Amino acid sequence: MSSQLSCSEHATPINKSLQPLLIHGLKGIEKESLRINRDGSISLSPHPVQLGAALTHPNITTDYSEALLELITPALSDGTEVLHSLMDLHKYVCANINDELLLAASMPVGDLRDPAIPIAEYGLSNLGRMKHIYRQGLSYRYGRCMQVIAGIHFNYSLPEQFWPEYQQFVKHTGDLQSFTTGAYMGMIRNLQRYGWLILYLFGSSPAVGKSFIDSRNSVYSDTLQNFDEHSYYKPFATSLRMSEIGYLNPVQSMVHISFNSIEEYIRDLGSATTIPYLGYERIGAKVGDQYQQLNTHFLQIENEYYTSVRPKQPTRPAERPLQALGSRGIQYIEIRTVDVDVFEPAGIAIETTRFLEVLSLFCLFQTNAGHDLKQHDETSNNALSVANRGRDPRLKLLDNGHEVPLRQWALTLCEQMREICEILDNGNTDIPYTRALHQQIETIRHPELTASARVLSAMRAQKMSITELVLQKSREYTRYFQNAALDAAVKRNFDLQVKASLAQQKQLEATAEVPFDQYLSNYFSQDALGSIIQSQNLPVSMVETAAR
Repeated sequence: MSSQLSCSEHATPINKSLQPLLIHGLKGIEKESLRINRDGSISLSPHPVQLGAALTHPNITTDYSEALLELITPALSDGTEVLHSLMDLHKYVCANINDELLLAASMPVGDLRDPAIPIAEYGLSNLGRMKHIYRQGLSYRYGRCMQVIAGIHFNYSLPEQFWPEYQQFVKHTGDLQSFTTGAYMGMIRNLQRYGWLILYLFGSSPAVGKSFIDSRNSVYSDTLQNFDEHSYYKPFATSLRMSEIGYLNPVQSMVHISFNSIEEYIRDLGSATTIPYLGYERIGAKVGDQYQQLNTHFLQIENEYYTSVRPKQPTRPAERPLQALGSRGIQYIEIRTVDVDVFEPAGIAIETTRFLEVLSLFCLFQTNAGHDLKQHDETSNNALSVANRGRDPRLKLLDNGHEVPLRQWALTLCEQMREICEILDNGNTDIPYTRALHQQIETIRHPELTASARVLSAMRAQKMSITELVLQKSREYTRYFQNAALDAAVKRNFDLQVKASLAQQKQLEATAEVPFDQYLSNYFSQDALGSIIQSQNLPVSMVETAAR
């Protein structure tokens, strides 16, 4: 059966001249955390002014809810420094949220009816209004309960100096931007294909509180079992966050987004933001003068599309993400399937970030000519199977139509990553990347070591519901960060960022702007496919064909 594992047959060799360049890849983390009260209810208080303005602060913002903090580290080459930065952000936040806690899990607890979940506010500027209305639209489309599920995003990019060397090595004769972007898209396709491994290793949500199920109102709720009076679970689940009761929804499943090229990605995602959906038309974009949502299309904006990995290019003021990708290509990739680890104070371990870096590089050097609809469905079904029953010893996944036991495939993949670990260890006698790989190999061999299994084991041992366990960890970690000393220079820098963000928002709101309707019209009129023509000198006929 192992001979059927196509991943072992097609890989670009890692030339010795390229190896030193791989060491300096940039890593970053975005971590979502709900502010909750001591009883587990979601905080109804505004985003603390002591943390600055969520609209303009570069490192401390909010996601869907006013209570759903998002902590963003800088992109750094040293993974240890990235984690230290995330820890510092936690220290600063926990010192400025009064008697509240940061929820130490992905799945929310407490009262999860819509009135108990405040939508994020961003002020009176056009940009601030747009961000709030977009989130209001999400509440009509999916309900607020789904939108306060938290996760961790791992961002990764190779050093800029790597790309011309790699392009020369593979004898690519086109322009550097299109080569880099094409290579990143291949990496993304492989991360989608092998992404089930992330769910198995780092899923930390095998159980949910009954309040979540009551509020989520999902047709898949009856697939769960009673764990105790207050908890539902699946015995072999790894990440219910990534299952049908989590982020998946039937409307988005109607939309197929191709990752075979940046042109197809922009074409498909752009179309989804322009085609009306009857169910959303019934809601209406406006009732009187009040916006209910930005529009009635399948997607209000491209970021509404949930995918396991996103191609990213930082946007400029009032620029759409697709416009940025079309103009300047991919700068980094964003892995979005990592659960908040209940057993880590900051929600993620350094060994996890090292493995994700290794996996990303592994996926870069694995060839991938593209995914047809059958392969797309296979990838999606594998991920769902692992989210729902990844620790089931009988579970088999599909690899190009062939059934393969999960453990066998996972161990084969890890064995192929050893070379990359040795490169990234770079002579360090502590072999940190190899040790991180060995830890994951042990977790594959012994499913009881996974975070998901440990969550259920802790609930049984301590006779706790999932809510009780999560609140116990939330109190422990918040207290830990409040008692941890924050370096004086780091605190001073955070204080300056808070002041600067508040001043920037004030200035933004004092600046004369076009009427909001015109602002939205200008925003949605950007031509992302046209940007590709200009940036890559593609023939107009090629892009017109793709657009059809």
